[in-house]
Amino acid sequence: MSSDDAWSTPSSDALLLSLVAPTPTGVKTIKHSFHPRFTYTIFGEDENIFGYQDLEINLRYNASDMRPNLSISYSKKFPAVGEAEAADIPGILRELLPDVAFQSEGNYETAIKNIRQDWTPPGELAATFTAQGSTFEIWKGNLADLAVKQLVKRIQILVPLFIEGGTPIDLDDPEVNRWTVFFLYQKNAAAGDASGNPYTFAGYATAYRFFFLHLPTPPPSPLESEVEKAVLSQDFDLSLLPCRTRIAQFIILPPFQQKGLGPKLYSHMFNKYINHPQTAEITVEDPNEAFDDLRDIADLQYLRRLPEFQQLRINTALAIPKTGPAPGNIVDKAAYEAVRAKAKMAPRQFARVLEMHLMSQLADAVRPGIVSPEEEEGQEKPAAAKRPTKVQEHEYRLWRLMLKKRLYRHNRDALGELEIPDRIAKLDETVSSVEFDYARLLARAEDQQEREAAANGTANGSAANVKRKAEGDVEKASASKKARVEDE
Repeated sequence: MSSDDAWSTPSSDALLLSLVAPTPTGVKTIKHSFHPRFTYTIFGEDENIFGYQDLEINLRYNASDMRPNLSISYSKKFPAVGEAEAADIPGILRELLPDVAFQSEGNYETAIKNIRQDWTPPGELAATFTAQGSTFEIWKGNLADLAVKQLVKRIQILVPLFIEGGTPIDLDDPEVNRWTVFFLYQKNAAAGDASGNPYTFAGYATAYRFFFLHLPTPPPSPLESEVEKAVLSQDFDLSLLPCRTRIAQFIILPPFQQKGLGPKLYSHMFNKYINHPQTAEITVEDPNEAFDDLRDIADLQYLRRLPEFQQLRINTALAIPKTGPAPGNIVDKAAYEAVRAKAKMAPRQFARVLEMHLMSQLADAVRPGIVSPEEEEGQEKPAAAKRPTKVQEHEYRLWRLMLKKRLYRHNRDALGELEIPDRIAKLDETVSSVEFDYARLLARAEDQQEREAAANGTANGSAANVKRKAEGDVEKASASKKARVEDE
């Protein structure tokens, strides 16, 4: 072991986070302590901290108001030699933690014991639900609210620690009021600590509003332009403008994962903005694969409750030409766009969920399954398996053609760099990967629905962090994007 190795500690191992609550004799840890997933944006790409032996960095949060407290311990510290010196851990973390995090342990314990018994999360109570026998509440607030802002400032360090490439919100931005925050809390029936407070923080999510103006057609007359200028020159409420709402950060703390809380929080946010008149489209900022799964299943469940969505069908009367462009109306365009607009989904997300749903409607004889082609070759076919009819094969070919057209449009530049035979092979490979992924998601959606029904409507499913095979290298869905949302 080199001398440098003796003084280096993996930052993800050194940093330990915990939720704590005051007791009459001190402080106790709630649930279990947990390590971060990512530390490279804080401590460098190699995720090592130089200059200490037996280093421990403990970041404790009061479970209710998330008041932080940082403590650092070690057995030895590297004596500075020239430019080589131990990392300034407090200095590094001051960029991400409020000053209150650096107070003494005694002052911290006194402060959290004195929290008001009637303390509630900031904002307004937006929803209450039960999951696995526990009660949870969602509280919603705007960053213009100082109490909401204070809580976000305390927990912002969680973003780079649990979201790959995640960056905190600029709380000094003059347009900070465009941010809405959704706090998820477990609420115990009895007081959870010596302060008498029942709330335990479980996670949070943020949404940002992008305003846009629809330009009239034809262009306004000079008189109309003058009227518009006069209106906008007054104290105009921007919140009345149409907007796109983007879910930007989404974190469920590790002690609360695998309880179905992620889908509950996402569905609440989605339903809120579905019913928000100014929101024209709901998007997600660079989701990771786990959140993609959560979102796909939740969106599928929502759309399947819409009669207009259920009426979307593949037009099996269409003929597939041997040459020339593929048909452009495999699904009725006007009806398709009307449902998409009602669901306020981005075009690609709506297309994916519709493709998934239409695949589930295909006959068993042609519908792709969760078994990969390689595995299927080694399995014995059931004796009762029926051969598909020509009508069933034709419907499947139309569905596959619709999927192939979307993938080609999405990856036109990348595919254009390949020779035609390689282009065809790569596109076919990608289509097969998407089929496999859709089958996997449909199986999970069915399993989740069954478990929700068994629990009287309480979802306890979870979006496991499964590496997505779908859409392959061509669609560049995994390799090129920075995750902004965390596993449920």
